[in-house]
This record gives sequence, structure tokens and C-alpha cells, in this order.
Amino acid sequence: ELCRQCADIIRKEYRGLGITTALSPQVDVGTEPRWMRVEDTFGAHPDLVADMGRAYCDGIQTDPDAETGWGGGSVAAMAKHWPGGGPCEGGRDAHYAFGKFAVHPGNCQEEHFRPFLEGVFRLQGPTGKTASIMPYYTITMGIDPDNRYGNSYSRHIIQDLLREQAGFEGVVCTDWGITAEPEPVIDSFGSRCYGVEALTEAQRHLKIIENGVDQFGGNNNIVPILEAYRLGCEKYGEAAMRARFERSAVRLLTNSFRCGLFENPYLDPEASQELVGCKAHSEAGFAAQLKSVVLVKNNGVLPIPERKKVYIPNRHVEAHKSFFRTMLPAMDLPGADRNVVEAFFDWVETPEEADVAVVFIESPLSDGYTEESGYRPVTLQYRPYTAHTAREQSIGQGDFREAEHPNRSYRGKTNTCANEKDLDLVLSARKAMGDKPVIVVVRMHHPCVLGELEAAADAIVVDFGVQQEAILTILSGKAEPSGLLPVQLPVNMETVEAHCEDKPLDLIPYTDSLGNCYDFGFGLNWSGVIRDERTRKYSRN
Repeated sequence: ELCRQCADIIRKEYRGLGITTALSPQVDVGTEPRWMRVEDTFGAHPDLVADMGRAYCDGIQTDPDAETGWGGGSVAAMAKHWPGGGPCEGGRDAHYAFGKFAVHPGNCQEEHFRPFLEGVFRLQGPTGKTASIMPYYTITMGIDPDNRYGNSYSRHIIQDLLREQAGFEGVVCTDWGITAEPEPVIDSFGSRCYGVEALTEAQRHLKIIENGVDQFGGNNNIVPILEAYRLGCEKYGEAAMRARFERSAVRLLTNSFRCGLFENPYLDPEASQELVGCKAHSEAGFAAQLKSVVLVKNNGVLPIPERKKVYIPNRHVEAHKSFFRTMLPAMDLPGADRNVVEAFFDWVETPEEADVAVVFIESPLSDGYTEESGYRPVTLQYRPYTAHTAREQSIGQGDFREAEHPNRSYRGKTNTCANEKDLDLVLSARKAMGDKPVIVVVRMHHPCVLGELEAAADAIVVDFGVQQEAILTILSGKAEPSGLLPVQLPVNMETVEAHCEDKPLDLIPYTDSLGNCYDFGFGLNWSGVIRDERTRKYSRN
């Protein structure tokens, strides 16, 4: 219900900005803990993801003033990523050619279909199902028997499974930039025409159109589409090709008509100014942030109801590759915003002055490839990790740039995360504070091995991308934590290597020094372990 309410606010603000299609929700099941996009999912439990995705689509698509649910207040949802982008091999993401394979070693394909078939295709509200679908970039092994093509290029995945078996008649839009020419090096941002590198750009467009896709994400160039039409006329005849284009036209225009753009495409700027970011919406967003914070350890030090002296160390992150594969320089970062902290506590510069240390860190930052190192493990621990137990032979193999050495295994390779010093901050704070409390706040992009630091912390708080005001509100006792882990936190990297990328909740979770197991659905409030309707409904069994 909270997800539906937040989506309803997003709906209002998007329409206030003139946006009528949302590139959301992301209903991939976050089964692979090393995947950089697991933080964008609703978690690792297929039923939870299905329920959240359904609620989100209902909230963002339903205009409460329209009889059919569709109207001038609706936003068309684009659920992604069919047929499930979560099980990328070794955690390597398919934005990059070195991560183009999704694998199903556990034969859990149905678990990744579930958020679509039982979630966004079965809405409880009047709009019925998500208006649009976006496939992911991956070559999805274990679903397409051909195992050669990225999802939008796969007739089996789009036409057979999505259009015919699932009966989806809405818009299908490719993920971004999949028709452009591949880059000469594999460690690049723009090489996503997986399996069709030998085709021309126009031939790639035609293959996608033949599969039943309607829209090309990130492409504003009409020239290759017109050339694809010409090629299609030569292959099928003009009448057939025109009919195919008109089917897509109907789907695309239907979404515009449903959202009332034919009747009124205009905005009232003054009304938008009053609506977007208004006090009520901001307060609802902040309340949702508070509910998302997860307390996993509390050795009697939280909450801190009095105004204490707090020491917050600064951070250092080593140089590492950015999302766009450019090199980010090493950075020294403030641990927190002093102005924000001083609304709750007294800021001091040294541990000796402090009553409490609060250490803000991130989960380990690493990736699985560089030109210099080749394939290497995506590590979820802070200290250097050597992958002694990884697969000897990768499941996914095949790239024109890797003809001589197709094996993508990283067995025996070592990787160190860019923010290893985050662990040093915790250990140093423990030593400097003596018997005084040390509280660790982990901004969790993905699950991580907390066993390296847990014993040094009196309390551990996990957040998934909230304002520091929300964290400090919890620490000061002005709100009580109520969030639960939507993923498992692994005991070590060996359990990560042993697990199947597609299998939900198959890791061995970490058990801390107080006897609490950091499993899916675990969380603490001030009274202890939370057990409520959520933990009963979304059990692991």
C-alpha cells in the first residue's frame, strides 16, 4: 500500500511535469547480489517483487477521476526488464559487453517470470496491466534455446513468450542504445547489439521489428528505421510491412490516447509549480524513507535520545571506473553534512571529544572487468578477495572480440574494492572510541559481507539511498526503525560463488555476535526482532 501511495504521488508529479510514460517499475528479481542494479529492484523474493510491481503500476497508471482508470491524470508504466535481468553471470551488468550474459544454472526461470505474469500483468486496479514492457540487454541463456541474441533480438523471447504465450499486446520498447555499432574494445559503454554485430544498423532495426517490438529506446534517428521499412518491403511486401508498422502505431497511440493527450496535451505552469515537490508530497516521501531504514544490530546503544557529542570520520575512495566506464579519480569525501548533523547532535572533530562515533560507509564498490586485468571477481567484501572457488568455465561465452579466449571465468583472480578504507574507518573508530559506542551506517547498493566489521560495531543501520536526515531521525529516536532486509547478506564470498545467479535466496546468510541472522526479512526495532504480517507472508519457504 505504501508503494502504491508513492506511485500515486509520482503519477501526479510526472503529469505536472508533462511526463506521460515512466520507465518503471523495475521488477527484476534481485537474485544476484553482485549485480550493480540489484539496488533498483524490490528485492530477492519473487512474490514480494510481484506485489510491489503490481502496486506501483496501479498507483502510477490509475487516474481516480476517470471511469476506466485511464485519463488525463494517468502515467503509462513501462515495467522492466523482460524476461528478468537479475541473473547476470558473476554479477556483471549487461550495459557492458563484458556482462552480456544472463544465466539460469538453477533452472529458476519461472521465478523471474512471476513478477510479470502474476504481478504487472494482473493489476488489481482498473487499468488491468502495465501499458509497456522493456526487455533487458542480456543474451538470456536458459530461456532462449538459441542462446545467441540479446532479448529484443530474440524472436522466442519477444514473439513466442511475451506476445503469444503471455498475451501481452501493449508497447514493447527496447532498452537504450542496442542498435548502434559496437565499440572496438569490450570495456566500453556502447556495445549492446548482442548477437547481431555483423548486421547493418538497418538490419538490426528490421530484426527487432520482426519480433514484435514497437519502440527503440534511446534512438531519435529515423533513417535506419526507414531503411528497415524498405528492407522489410523487399522481404515481405509493402502491404505486410505497412500492416506491421500500423500495429505498432496503434499500440503507441493507444497509450497517448489513454493518458488524455488527444483531448489536452497542455500544462498549467502555475499549477505545476504548486504541485511538484509540494510539502505534502515531500513529507510523504520522507516518511517512506524512514520506513525503509533497516536496523540489523543494536547492542543497547540505540536510540540516542539526548543531544550527544558525535564524531563522524571522513571517507576516502580510490580511483575506479564510473557507470560510463570513464575513470573517476580518487576522492576524499565528508562523512556527513555537518549542518544536517548539528540539527540532531553536537559535532566534534576527534574521537576523544565524542560520546558516540557514527561511521557512514558504502557497500563495496567494484566491477568485474578492466582491459588491464581482464575478468575479475565482483567482490562484496572490503579486503582483497581472491576467487579460489569460482567456476573454471563461464556459462556464457562468445564475442567477436574474444574469439581466441571466450572463457569469462575469473577463477584465481583477485580484486579489491575502491572503498576498502571504509572498513578501516570502522576499525579505527572502534580502537579510538574504546568503550564508547560505535554506530555504522551502510549505504547498501547491494548485499555485502558485514562480517568484516560487525564485531567492531555496537549498532549497524542499513539504508538504500535516503537523506541523512532520515538516518539521524532514526538514530536520535525520533522515529523507530521498521524496515526489513529485502535481500540476504552473505556470510562470505564463498557462498556467493557457490550460489546460482537465478535462484532466489540461496545464500548462507551471516549470523552476528548477538546471534541474529542477516537473512531475507530480518530487521530490528527498539524491542528486538520484528515479526509481523510481512515476515509471515514473505517467508523463504
